[in-house]
Amino acid sequence: MNLLTELAFNEKWMQVESMFIEKFGKKPDMEAILYLIGINELGKVPEKPFTKEQKQDLMHIAVCTLLSQSGYYEYDGHDTDGWPHYKLVETPPAESLQKQEQLLKQHIIAYFDEE
Repeated sequence: MNLLTELAFNEKWMQVESMFIEKFGKKPDMEAILYLIGINELGKVPEKPFTKEQKQDLMHIAVCTLLSQSGYYEYDGHDTDGWPHYKLVETPPAESLQKQEQLLKQHIIAYFDEE
């Protein structure tokens, strides 16, 4: 990533973080952002709190939703409980954790640009 691109990326990421700070009063970590995207994609908030497994499922939904922008996953419909499912189309590249986070951040920026 060249310097200009990196500066633009960092500015857009700060805008995403600012949006969360405005709504929730604090800067979220990556897990919190994925969790909230997962809830958004589920489209409903349950009457009782999500279980630990459901929270993990929500983050998985978020990752699949985000990576579907680049064709790694494809939406495969909802189950009988209304939870979205995705199928793997192409395995994302095996990168360092830093590069994986960068990829997710790029997709998160695009997600909120579309919202």
